Amino acid sequence: MKFTKMQGCGNDYIYVDCFFETVTNPSELAKIISDRHYGVGGDGLILIEPTKGGADAAMRMFNQDGSEGWMCGNGIRCVAKYIYDHGIIPASRRDAIINTRSGPRRIKLHVENGKVLDAMVDMGKPMLTGDLPEPIVVRGMKLSFIGVDVGNPHAVYFLGDNPALGVAHVTELDLKALGQDFETHPRFPDRVNSEFVEIISPNEVQFRVWERGSGETLACGTGATAAVFAGIMARKLAKDVRVHLTGGDLRIQFDAKSGCCFMTGPAVEVFSGDFPTAK
Repeated sequence: MKFTKMQGCGNDYIYVDCFFETVTNPSELAKIISDRHYGVGGDGLILIEPTKGGADAAMRMFNQDGSEGWMCGNGIRCVAKYIYDHGIIPASRRDAIINTRSGPRRIKLHVENGKVLDAMVDMGKPMLTGDLPEPIVVRGMKLSFIGVDVGNPHAVYFLGDNPALGVAHVTELDLKALGQDFETHPRFPDRVNSEFVEIISPNEVQFRVWERGSGETLACGTGATAAVFAGIMARKLAKDVRVHLTGGDLRIQFDAKSGCCFMTGPAVEVFSGDFPTAK
């Protein structure tokens, strides 16, 4: 089975072109191929599939643990790059539509020398999923979060609102020890992506994320979008924010007229290869 490894801000996935390949058990394949010691290594598996209804392709995303996700912001930029760079859409195009479990997403492509360098994704209309903010107790710590749906569920924790975390900067958080307790808290029966945000200015934040099914990752596009939207709703952030993630920067813009958020960031092809078995 041929595959291509790609990354956006260090959020790396193994991509399989299902225009040509067939994957019969993607959940099991995700667990095997994502393993960083015995497989290719990545935050998960993404299938690029033919689709109908006017979209150019469909994206199916599977986490390291084999669970299927609904949407992946960094992943969808890489899917758009793949279908352009590999000729699935014409070279004259500067946009693409990708279907996801959360619905279609439109992407604007920045092309140089025949390759996509970065892309802007219309992330749709985020929605608050609870009070602003909502109290929660994790490991005995009395905290507050803002719940946001960006096609998948997020809980955003602003450091300034949560002194019980006991850190001044997000870099000091021990997410390896704490992350699972946030992800599997009873408040979230389907588990949740958890974002920890340090505000530098209304236009700039530092950010770390614990993703459900994958643990801490270097970046999360939907998480960055959720964090900025939560900050805007809480009157903490402006409508154009630079998000510093562990693996790089994303720009998140909010259009108040449409209610949509737009995410801009890089998409990079790392290497391609053959995996011995497709399960």
